[in-house]
Amino acid sequence: MKARRFSRRKFIAAGLLATPGLVYADSKWAEPTWLRTTHVRIGADKPAHRIIHFSDIHHKGDKAYLKAVVERINSLSPDFVCFTGDIIEDKEYLDEALDLLSTVKAPMYGVPGNHDYWSQVSFEPIKKCFNAHGGAWLLDERRQTPDGKVNIIGITCSHANDAMLPLDPSRKNILLMHYPAWVKKIGDQKFNLMLAGHSHGGQVRLPFYGPLFLPYAVDEYDWGLFHTQSGPLYVNAGIGYIYKYNFRFNCRPEITVIEI
Repeated sequence: MKARRFSRRKFIAAGLLATPGLVYADSKWAEPTWLRTTHVRIGADKPAHRIIHFSDIHHKGDKAYLKAVVERINSLSPDFVCFTGDIIEDKEYLDEALDLLSTVKAPMYGVPGNHDYWSQVSFEPIKKCFNAHGGAWLLDERRQTPDGKVNIIGITCSHANDAMLPLDPSRKNILLMHYPAWVKKIGDQKFNLMLAGHSHGGQVRLPFYGPLFLPYAVDEYDWGLFHTQSGPLYVNAGIGYIYKYNFRFNCRPEITVIEI
């Protein structure tokens, strides 16, 4: 029997028909927990500190996934860890999330995100978790890292400028904030590094177009490293997803390793 030929036209047609299904499968079942480790180097000098930045966990009970996130952080051996908001959306998941975050081995500094406020949880157990290994939950406050060489300044969603003044030029100054667009409100302050979250990178990013949707207070700072008048800003793509929208396409969840 003569084999049936599969013409080029039929091959292309079959590929086009299959593409939506493949995109859906990738965005629904592959990318949402397919952790990316991004490496960023700040400055031309030899790095003195290795930082892990992660954000927007939005923990909803997937213990295995958050455990894998913490294990990845620990495997990267950071000097300290920075978190830029949204541990949870619902208070019922806070204890579980903190139990897992408490196994981070390095000092961990963090600020709340809008969903942490909206969940109406007490911040006291969060403070205890972040303080456990020498870090801090920063509510318009600052702390020095254990080596005394870095100031970590954390501002809340009320954006208290008093927490940023004055900066110490003898140390590196790193600003943690949830909303990326607040870099425009800093004024003349100069930071060695600024870290933010909130955007989730858009979660769904179309090639040659970018994110389909971004939340408020992001503006052009949707994902990645930006050079601003106040210093370098890195916006993390986040770990979890907003509400029930468990889709990611061309925007995997991210842990960022920053050398500065």
